[in-house]
Amino acid sequence: MTQIRVPEMGLVVLVGVSGSGKSHFARKHFKPTQVVSSDHCRAVVSDDENDQAATGDAFDLLHYIVRTRLRRGLLTVVDATNVQPKSRQALVAIAKEHDVLSVAIVLDVPEQVAVERNAARPERDLPGHVVPRQRRELRRGLRGLGREFKRAYVLRGVEEIDAATVVRERSWTDRRDVTGPFDLIGDVHGCRAELEDLLGELGYELTRDALGRPDGGRHPAGRTAVFLGDLVDRGPDTPGVLRLAMGMAREGTAICVPGNHENKLLRALRGRKVTVSHGLAESLEQLEAEPPEFRDAAIEFMDGLVSHFVLDEGRLVVAHAGLKETYHGRASGRVRSFALYGESTGETDEYGLPVRYPWAEDYRGKAMVVYGHTPVPTAEWVNNTICLDTGCVFGGRLTALRYPERELVAVPARKVWYEPVKPFPAASDEAAESGGTQRASDVLNIDDALGLQGVETRLMGRVTVREENAWAALEVMSRFAVDPRWLVYLPPTMAPCATSALPGHLEHPAEAFDAYRSQSVDRVVCEEKHMGSRAVAVVCADAGVAAARFGVRDGTRGALYTRTGRPFFKDPALVARVLDRLAAAIGAAGLWEELDTGWLALDCELMPWSAKAMELIRTQYAATGAAARAALPVAADALERAAARGLDLGGLRERTARRLVNAERFRDAYARYCWPVEDLSGLRMAPFQVLAGEGHAYATTRDHLWHLSIADRLAEADRRDGAGGSASANRLLVTTGFRVVDLADAGGVEAATRWWEELTAAGGEGMVVKPLDPGLAGISAAPAATAETSGDGRRGLVQPGVKCRGPEYLRIIYGADYTEPGNLDRLRERSLGRKRSLAMREHALGIEALERLTAGEPLWRVHQPVFAVLALESEPVDPRL
Repeated sequence: MTQIRVPEMGLVVLVGVSGSGKSHFARKHFKPTQVVSSDHCRAVVSDDENDQAATGDAFDLLHYIVRTRLRRGLLTVVDATNVQPKSRQALVAIAKEHDVLSVAIVLDVPEQVAVERNAARPERDLPGHVVPRQRRELRRGLRGLGREFKRAYVLRGVEEIDAATVVRERSWTDRRDVTGPFDLIGDVHGCRAELEDLLGELGYELTRDALGRPDGGRHPAGRTAVFLGDLVDRGPDTPGVLRLAMGMAREGTAICVPGNHENKLLRALRGRKVTVSHGLAESLEQLEAEPPEFRDAAIEFMDGLVSHFVLDEGRLVVAHAGLKETYHGRASGRVRSFALYGESTGETDEYGLPVRYPWAEDYRGKAMVVYGHTPVPTAEWVNNTICLDTGCVFGGRLTALRYPERELVAVPARKVWYEPVKPFPAASDEAAESGGTQRASDVLNIDDALGLQGVETRLMGRVTVREENAWAALEVMSRFAVDPRWLVYLPPTMAPCATSALPGHLEHPAEAFDAYRSQSVDRVVCEEKHMGSRAVAVVCADAGVAAARFGVRDGTRGALYTRTGRPFFKDPALVARVLDRLAAAIGAAGLWEELDTGWLALDCELMPWSAKAMELIRTQYAATGAAARAALPVAADALERAAARGLDLGGLRERTARRLVNAERFRDAYARYCWPVEDLSGLRMAPFQVLAGEGHAYATTRDHLWHLSIADRLAEADRRDGAGGSASANRLLVTTGFRVVDLADAGGVEAATRWWEELTAAGGEGMVVKPLDPGLAGISAAPAATAETSGDGRRGLVQPGVKCRGPEYLRIIYGADYTEPGNLDRLRERSLGRKRSLAMREHALGIEALERLTAGEPLWRVHQPVFAVLALESEPVDPRL
């Protein structure tokens, strides 16, 4: 029985004459989706699999399918005769193009068997010379098959073919089943003492040989060390480092990938001709003093190292010089070369060193890539990649990354062991201990935006973004938005409650309560809706946190921006004063320590409305109100005189009188939300939700009472300390009134409704009704039988909040005369489905952005859902423009 080993990701080429049983063999050993048949492709392009005139187009299609599958990392089996070397060469070239292994399986049956099988197939009409010719071509090519493919199997005769078995083999680089936790260690370069220091700092317990030399170790919590290559050369004790790493690898407590220095040392130890430079002489001299059996073990160890590893279900990739996404899990000479040496631009710098291509700046893969090779003063996150070579041998630090915690641990070099060709800059202690900085290259680029057909979210799956909306959002984000490093969240639109049938009302709390009750939400919180402008505040404890966490080094401590990502105020100095007050209140309330964070993102309402929207109020609302209040009294007077003369006005006089009253109410509605502001005096900020802090997305993990209690503490701290006194005129932060309602308690529902009526009668906008547990928002509850379908067509999705606005405020939205009977009836017919759907999608995107941010994902990944919210809020633009 012949056992055929094929890679889980690779190309299998079946070779045999027509009638040799290739299709049967493929069906027996492979999934139907894995097999690409030339006959099927011929049928696809011509409706006749025997149409030889379509062969060229059929193989173009076959090659396209093979390329696509291999690009996606799928095992692909080609079912075609493939007896000519030329046809096989095209397939092997495609396998090399995608850095996968290729395997040939030859089915060599007697000529008569193939002829009889073809004769038994009525749909196959082959001329008599075809099979003999194919068999001659097959025979001629067998001897060179081993040079064409990584592996080649020849099965001779029907019995051997039927008895063969196919076994899938994982790539040597595939260690997805090894899930950690890991401690990833940068370039050691013979610094054995510093390695001992670092392993001790990480909590490893080392073992020692009879001479007291460390020769192994393990972590009491079962963690695994991952050495990122370049264990050798330059430093004082290459054998000591190898002895320790080899011992841990042997015990199963460490994994190691090769570096370019191991590769060169290995060749030198085997007697190959190499240039003795860059610290190789030191390693050779140190190893010469070791026993021959140790050198042999070191050669065996280095020879067995695999170019890179894919770990933790594909979430982590480790390679000495890093690895771009298209190479993850692949096997070829160029993949190994990239993993060991990186990619050079072909240029050299002023020190004669090769200029490395900055592949990390273009990286967009989901896996975290951890590497070393190029020494940097401080470990730096770039697009979910990080370099841990912090120049220990040059007098820098030896650095490790705890995974999945994303925590950096570093120990200083005991001295400068090797003078570098290129001066090595020293890192500040603050930068070295900050957990790694973020690079500006992490921000969204045009390909991430315009290539974005949708964003995967935890709450709603894929949320689609149309190209015409993306173009409009691109202009806003590119030209008008705040520094993108602060742009980590955009708030969603708010869904209105269902239309009320009560006289004079378009919205009423009863509908909001009914909607949540129908979705089995037991308790809700009703929050006072401040009439101002939505503002997101990202604020850091100090400029050092801003630099370390967000990469902003201009001295600012945060940003204050609108729902569309624009700066809230044109004056940066005013923004700075608002953020200073907010940071002072956070500090005075003890939240930096309590939440263990150096920054917070807050969702707020900033008042008055006129502070941000004065130009809008002046040109649209005030102009309309002034025109109505000027014209309608004149019209009313004229109608009064006409009525006095006995003219039949058909109700025009009464309608005009009502319109005059409506105009006065319209003016009063927006005027309530306007008052003078001078610097901070007159400004009011009402934070109502703590969106996120370091490591935590609070928007879905804490209930609304927690958020409101934090807001109360901030307002009290600002009143007490932030303004330098207790004068109410100096207050900035204000509280948000609320009521918790048990929807099964009729008395509680009635009390909340009365509260809404009092708020709106006093000129308030209204309230927002939310599930008390924010974790319910966006998920499918078990809807009651009366639950209506949500606007996005999915039953049971719980809205994160429903706004319920008062009758007078709605004049701002729908116009002064919206309460007129005919107008109100038409408005009751308005469709709310699109708005509800939009609210759900934007909420899901906002939560996705916060979760990606707090999980430490690269900024471009955070920006994808942020950009999508902006696109959904943007008017479409014809892409041709």
